[in-house]
Amino acid sequence: MRIFGLLFLSMTLLAAQPYVSSRIIDAIEKKYNTFAKNRFKALNAALEVLRHQSDRQKLEGVNDFYNNTPYLSDMKNYGKSDYWATPLEFLGRDRGDCEDYVIAKYFALKYLGVDTKKLYFTYVKSLKFSQAHMVLTYFKTPSSIPLVLDNYNLKIFPANERRDLIPIYNFNGDTLFLAQQQGEHGKSITSTKTHKKWDMLLQNIKRNKL
Repeated sequence: MRIFGLLFLSMTLLAAQPYVSSRIIDAIEKKYNTFAKNRFKALNAALEVLRHQSDRQKLEGVNDFYNNTPYLSDMKNYGKSDYWATPLEFLGRDRGDCEDYVIAKYFALKYLGVDTKKLYFTYVKSLKFSQAHMVLTYFKTPSSIPLVLDNYNLKIFPANERRDLIPIYNFNGDTLFLAQQQGEHGKSITSTKTHKKWDMLLQNIKRNKL
């Protein structure tokens, strides 16, 4: 009985671990400032509230939290034309572009237990701004019309109600798919550039790049 009790206690403590550890938050404060530290404390608190809620509530809570972060192009932020920031860099700097919003939302939702097989990085063309754009899409089922989490339009809508976006392709893990407006994933395609960016992002996240 004592062994089972210790096991239960260790599992409870593990489950209670915050999204961003106190050690990382201290490093964030040292690199950035107290305001950055407070943003990560607010993130941990927000995710704790969402932990046991429905997928839809998690989507809305995470989308709302990160959409409060101001937009800034990679060139102005990092001096590069296309850089995928880690969630720590994004919220630490309190600035980012569309890919940064998507990445931060994806990993927060993954932490909350949302099935990542339902989450896609989706490249689109924004008709409103006449430029390439990235959003996070959520497929409740493989044949569902996805929900769109976007930093342009702050509310979550089904893809068929986002007539300002033309889908190009979806990317989930190491697989790329042609985007279909009716919610079908389509056939696999290859993008070496995207794969390299994804691999570099995972390496940066693994080493907690600030």
